[in-house]
Amino acid sequence: MKLLFKIKNHSLGSSTSRVSEEILRSARMSEIEKWIISTRRRIHENPELAFEEHETSRIVREELDRLRIEYRFPLATTGIRAMIGTGKTPFIALRADMDALPIQEGVEWEHKSKNDGKMHACGHDAHVAMLLGAARILKAREGNLQGTVILLFQPAEEAGNGAKRMIKAGALEGVEAIFGIHVSHLLPSGSIGSRTGALLAGCSFFKAVIHNTERGGNAILAASATVISLQGIISRETDPLDPQVVSVTFFKNSSGDLNGAMDEVEFGGTVRAFSRENLRRLFKRIEEVVVAQSKVYGCEATLDFFDDSDAVYPPVVNNDKMYQHMKRVTIDMVGKTNFHEVEPLMGAEDFAFYSEIVPATFFYVGIRNETLGSVHTVHSPQFTMDENALPVGAAAHAAIAERYLNELSL
Repeated sequence: MKLLFKIKNHSLGSSTSRVSEEILRSARMSEIEKWIISTRRRIHENPELAFEEHETSRIVREELDRLRIEYRFPLATTGIRAMIGTGKTPFIALRADMDALPIQEGVEWEHKSKNDGKMHACGHDAHVAMLLGAARILKAREGNLQGTVILLFQPAEEAGNGAKRMIKAGALEGVEAIFGIHVSHLLPSGSIGSRTGALLAGCSFFKAVIHNTERGGNAILAASATVISLQGIISRETDPLDPQVVSVTFFKNSSGDLNGAMDEVEFGGTVRAFSRENLRRLFKRIEEVVVAQSKVYGCEATLDFFDDSDAVYPPVVNNDKMYQHMKRVTIDMVGKTNFHEVEPLMGAEDFAFYSEIVPATFFYVGIRNETLGSVHTVHSPQFTMDENALPVGAAAHAAIAERYLNELSL
């Protein structure tokens, strides 16, 4: 689809760059910065899993009420769709995810998780706090908005179906562009990073069941040979400059009897690529290899690619026009030296479902600070963050939205 942009404000340049600077100064005001950090800590203490984010959602609605921001609730059980601006087109959306992970927190600090076996180990508590910070800033600047900002507080990113259910509930009604943030321990605290095009991989799964069908068939040999053959798909058939993954992650005798005959063996794993086309090609080759190798050993095979599963994510692909807008706005805010063109990562994110419907860009806010110990990857029980980066994320959200409405629309 060809995107046509029109300039709404012809006096671009220094005046628009000052908007980014003004918004960052607002976010770094002592009262607002302390409020953003305090909000993140309240949410961190009470992590909730997918579609169980009732207290988190209540905190968000409570703060929106205080700011006199209108919203729809519930969407997708605990989700919220808030609105700031004129109530008229154009509509631009900003998204934050709310759910935590089933991980026991290993960081000892004043605001450690109070829910046993649950932790905000992926930074979603920070994402919510930053979007609320942006809401406060945008509400104070509402008279400047030449359109409407939609704030999406989404459940169940980790479950894979939060975004899909938000979309079904009308989260993107009227929206012509969307932006999302994720904290990153790979980038220096307070810096920004992203790239145009594919940013995060599409992710799917497969399970194969191989079973004997005739005398002399050997399911364990067939499965073993198949696992080895699958390795050749990536090493011999794919472009080394276009990363893809086929990884077998489990292998078992379906009966569970280690002393019995191996009449049936199950194995499976994950498939990742940066385009749906490559994912489909990998599925086809996996099926061909599994079926053919099973026949060699007198067996038959069935496969499941979980096509209807909520755990299947498409790739996150940044629209170039949206990316260039985000890059321009954030460089005006943090400077060229604090903006990083990053490499694609094999991680997956359900923000991808939004990016398949409307032009979108997903970007990172750095939280790495060796002095504070903010060096651990997401999904680690040791995950922590430099909270001084949170005002930067809030300001980035707000400036991207305001300047989009006042400079660009589809």
